[in-house]
Amino acid sequence: MNDKSVRANIRYVAPTAEKPIYYASEGGAEAELSIEHAEFSDREITILDARTQLEDASLDQHGFSLVSHATKIEDFHKLNGELDAYEKEISALVLAATSANSVHIFDHTRRSDSADVRGQHQIRETASIIHNDYTDYSAKKRLRDLLPGEAEIRLQKRFAIVNVWRTIAGPVFRNPLACCDATTLDAEDLIASERRAKDRIGELELVRYSSRHRWFYYPEMQRDEALLIKTFDSLAEGVARRSVHTAFENPLAPKDAPPRESMESRMLVFY
Repeated sequence: MNDKSVRANIRYVAPTAEKPIYYASEGGAEAELSIEHAEFSDREITILDARTQLEDASLDQHGFSLVSHATKIEDFHKLNGELDAYEKEISALVLAATSANSVHIFDHTRRSDSADVRGQHQIRETASIIHNDYTDYSAKKRLRDLLPGEAEIRLQKRFAIVNVWRTIAGPVFRNPLACCDATTLDAEDLIASERRAKDRIGELELVRYSSRHRWFYYPEMQRDEALLIKTFDSLAEGVARRSVHTAFENPLAPKDAPPRESMESRMLVFY
């Protein structure tokens, strides 16, 4: 297998006096990143081919893992009648991968790097800054908001939040997703930032540069593959608690490569 490690730019945040505010787009052709009180700098780094350089990647050690997953869904832009079936598929997938007791799926977000595709399907832009979806505070708040009647009992035991990320078109050439090995990430690298959406206010984490970070991606992900990304784990010791991630411009992408179309599905995972 050819190694497809690359040199590419990724976008880190610089510390500022004010807390950054991230505004979540609502989708569409004009959807774009919007952040206040934040300054970013591009760093050219090596992004390693995880297929050849990290064959044993795991959620609990590295914070991410690639799994085989042949879905029966043909058109992810027409999921309404098949949503229950897909959620059963990915519930079984994550339960097997984590040995957890149960999951609660709460979000599906589709993205594309093409304005035409975004406009046609009213979906969001690719996430082109390094980030993690939750802080410790916002992960627990999300659990309380979603499951108010059982949250306090759930909080007494371990829980995590896992994303299932996949292509919903052809192979991913343009703007693939890169994940940072959680063993190279320190708490002081993370900057808590407010996240404002139409229906709620939460927090996410932006990331400052460290030469310790090791980055990986899975070249040309296929429709029968899924990338599991841990965005929070309440267990404080012995496991990866998060994997920060970002899309990046892939220098190996053919000039005529089709647009990236992807979907991430978020779920609470209970142990």
